[in-house]
Amino acid sequence: TLQWEILGRQFVEYEQMAPFLIPEEQQRRLLDFLPPFLKAWEQSAGVIVFPNIQLLASEVSKLLTKEIKRNLNGKPAEEARLALEQLLQQKGEAEDGCLLLKLVYLLSQTDMRTMCNIIGSGLPAALMQCLYLFFTFPLKKTSDDGETSKDDTQTQEMLVKIMLNMYREEQGVEELLAADKLQSLIIATASLWDQCSHSWKVPTGRVLRTISKAQTKNSIVYLQAMDCIKIAIQNLFKLADTIPACDVCEAASIVLCFVKDSYPISSALLTEFENNDGYQLLLKIILRCEGLQQNEGDPYLDEILDMLTCLTTCGKTELKVSGNIVHPQLPHFNFEQTRSSGMTVKNLQAFQVLQSIFLKSNDQYLCGRILEAIGTIWAWDTVNFFLLEWTLQPINQFTDIIHFKPHPVQVQFFRLVESIVLDLSYVPHEILKKVQYLIKENTVPFCTLTALRCLLSMTKKDLLFSDIFRDSGLLGLLLALLRKQAKILRKSAGTHQPGLEEGNEKELNAVMLKMVAALTVGSVRNTVVLKDYGMVPYIKIFLDDECYRSATLSILEQLSVINYEEYMSIIIGALCSSTQGELHLKLDLLKSLLRILESPKSHSAFRTCSGFNGLLSLLSDMEGALQDPPSGLWAAVGQNCILELVFYTLQGITAALHLDPVNSNFFQRNGLFEKMAEDLGSLGCFWTQGEWQIPLSLEKTRTFGEFLDAAFCSSEPFPMWLKNCIWILNFLDHMAKGTLHLESYFKERKPEMGEASRDDQEGPQAQEEHPVAFKRPGNKLPASAPRWEMGDCTIVHPGAVCVMVRLLPKLYKEGHSQLSQEIQCAVVDHIQSLVKSEKSRQVMCGSGLLSTIITSCQHAFCNESHPLHLPLTRVFEKLASQAIEPDVLR
Repeated sequence: TLQWEILGRQFVEYEQMAPFLIPEEQQRRLLDFLPPFLKAWEQSAGVIVFPNIQLLASEVSKLLTKEIKRNLNGKPAEEARLALEQLLQQKGEAEDGCLLLKLVYLLSQTDMRTMCNIIGSGLPAALMQCLYLFFTFPLKKTSDDGETSKDDTQTQEMLVKIMLNMYREEQGVEELLAADKLQSLIIATASLWDQCSHSWKVPTGRVLRTISKAQTKNSIVYLQAMDCIKIAIQNLFKLADTIPACDVCEAASIVLCFVKDSYPISSALLTEFENNDGYQLLLKIILRCEGLQQNEGDPYLDEILDMLTCLTTCGKTELKVSGNIVHPQLPHFNFEQTRSSGMTVKNLQAFQVLQSIFLKSNDQYLCGRILEAIGTIWAWDTVNFFLLEWTLQPINQFTDIIHFKPHPVQVQFFRLVESIVLDLSYVPHEILKKVQYLIKENTVPFCTLTALRCLLSMTKKDLLFSDIFRDSGLLGLLLALLRKQAKILRKSAGTHQPGLEEGNEKELNAVMLKMVAALTVGSVRNTVVLKDYGMVPYIKIFLDDECYRSATLSILEQLSVINYEEYMSIIIGALCSSTQGELHLKLDLLKSLLRILESPKSHSAFRTCSGFNGLLSLLSDMEGALQDPPSGLWAAVGQNCILELVFYTLQGITAALHLDPVNSNFFQRNGLFEKMAEDLGSLGCFWTQGEWQIPLSLEKTRTFGEFLDAAFCSSEPFPMWLKNCIWILNFLDHMAKGTLHLESYFKERKPEMGEASRDDQEGPQAQEEHPVAFKRPGNKLPASAPRWEMGDCTIVHPGAVCVMVRLLPKLYKEGHSQLSQEIQCAVVDHIQSLVKSEKSRQVMCGSGLLSTIITSCQHAFCNESHPLHLPLTRVFEKLASQAIEPDVLR
């Protein structure tokens, strides 16, 4: 603070004495004042406490301006440039110019009033002359070849910063017009870019762009009067053929900045640009950039493209177009209600440059940038799509040549087409016809695939597209192509065909199937078309390949809407004909079957198509699948997958029985529950090698719910056979209650194109790596599992209880006698809880449970010392209180 007070007094004294001093002495005193001022500034961490700072700024700026003019006066250009360099750089004892420059640099960053004083000193015009000389006349020395000294760099940074601070103000630009160097510098950038000082290229560009953003009406009139833009364009035309594309882009971007930035004030420079073939120049320059490495990243090319995009909205009058809206359209589309935001296309000439670039170039980067620009223009205003498509038809024209473009450009283009529907809610019928023609011709398979994905995305948006693509012939085209591919698949069954399995062909088949599936969802008419084409036998062929399966099943599920019997016949037939190793085919078929069985109307077709026998045959085919350790073909399959197949098989049976007395009676009458018990008992986790062992005195007893907790939610080790038995009994419990088809224990796994089959991925170690594949919330069991002790449950399918009783003697494993009898007791206790209610006992009458207890559990039932004797007797007594079946009496 003391330093600043002393300096303040010294400057006041200078001001008072200055009028009486000769100019040389006045200048010397001011220069003497600068070093202590700079020292004070450095010691006060850049904080200036100086009351007369505006006056100081004015005095210093005037002196710097005077010194610049003195060094320029009467000298040739190259000599003047050298003199300026010596003035502004610190060279031995002659450092007055450097001090002045440094102080102006500091003062230009203080406040607006101080900046106004600097601008008013005449410095803007003087520094523009300096910049012109530095840029235009490179000195022949090493520093200009890239080895710029530290002093040179500091001087350049200070000069540029001062100019940026001055020229961003309109006052600074107005003062600049006092000299004629602005138009000279602009023209120099357009004509001498390859000959100028390399180290001054970027700084000159920064300064001119700053001036461009601060243009005034007077500066525009000045540039127009000097034919600045006209001359610059003429020079750039010459440069465009001689210097590298990146360099000409950098020079052209500076000129284009003045054109674009001046438009909000006056259209004069844009008019001059247009009248002198400015757009043809830009097209020529941009097309020269073809083949540039994308990782080089040319910011000036991007800048030109961005400015050109902005110029599309620069025009005097709004475009008025009245296109014919082709119907049908999406319900919520209404062109009359489309409101303009003001950012509408008014300059078709500018857009034609963008359009021509895409039409003429196959460069990935350029084409991608053009598509980005079009997306940006659409985003500015929805109306722009219609203004452009009803005049220049860019997307319509691009569709004709898109298959010639690089693959990433094709993907980007079809996303843009997709956005017309998804974002603008408009159906572009003419464009869609051309896309459909691309698919039909299939000139480039990748393009066909990408186009089809685009139409698939649209189809999923609204059912209207199901009608559009049927009436346009696309559905028929896809069915014909799929018929051809199905014949190839059938002919090559069991053999490897590289042409089909590799490349885009297989993926194209998958997308065609997805498209047909999307067109049939919710459209009975399209499903009838598929059936009338005789496609059902061919669609079935695609079931065997996992990457086609999901879409194929979706198509068949739509077929069920018009013919349940045909669907059931196909699915049940596929299940029965599948091999032991096609475990995931069976799972996918069962999941599809479950979706259809949600409709009660499908139950009769399921029964008449031998659905029950078909599902039970799956269990029969799994004999020994859950034995520990696994053997044979089952060793290559994780036990979780096997258990999952058991679950979905039982789910399908339960769904078919749900609220269907006819099916329930059929299942009971034909002894299918007994068949189910036999098949489940042979899975390998249940004991099948003899009679029950001598009963033990149990050390502890647990409920079945506690067994579930211990087996799956604690660290207590449980043998795999017991876990599998518990889950199967859990399934049967839910089946008895009629709720199994509502449960969900397993995670969904969806194969994608390019992934290996799930059967290939899971090996013998799968069970060890993923011991629990069940889908459960957190560490809790399914909500139904802990409620085994709730005796108020109503039995819906008593035959399932009989199955549990038949499996009771098989809940045994050598070496686990204690654990075996404990789980047996827990199951019997649970069965006892199931028949507590009057309603459940009524349901159980006639189910054969009494005779099942006698025949299956005779050893325990007739042995009073057996731990299961008492609970089995209680179950028997409760059921006998309702009615005694004749076979029981026998």
